[in-house]
Amino acid sequence: MRAPTRSLLALLLLLCTGCTTAPLACKPPAVSSITAQLLFGRSTKSGPISDAAWAEFLATIVTPRFPDGLTVLDGYGQWRNPSTGEIGHEASTLVEIVTSDTTETAARLEQIRDAYKTRFGQQSVGLVTTASCAAF
Repeated sequence: MRAPTRSLLALLLLLCTGCTTAPLACKPPAVSSITAQLLFGRSTKSGPISDAAWAEFLATIVTPRFPDGLTVLDGYGQWRNPSTGEIGHEASTLVEIVTSDTTETAARLEQIRDAYKTRFGQQSVGLVTTASCAAF
């Protein structure tokens, strides 16, 4: 890694030390929450991940960790391979979960990501979290 890149990375890490998602001032009946988006690629070296295999993963890994509800959207994604620089394309699934912003929530999200990578031989599972106000 070049020195300027290392310096920039060190500065960013220093600035984010102690960063947390600040609770929003929500108007009732909404409460401060986070919206977590999990981005799952549906291709493997041996072929696509079947709908049945995905449904089983959702039922046994995701739903037990977030039984209060979630939304599943099918999509088409692309990403750049960090090793080759090539752009890849594949079917994808986005799972959106609105929940409380806790250490336990973060741990459950990581458990899902790790399980998917292990089960389907994936390099990564995207995770985006955003502070939000929610009422159900």
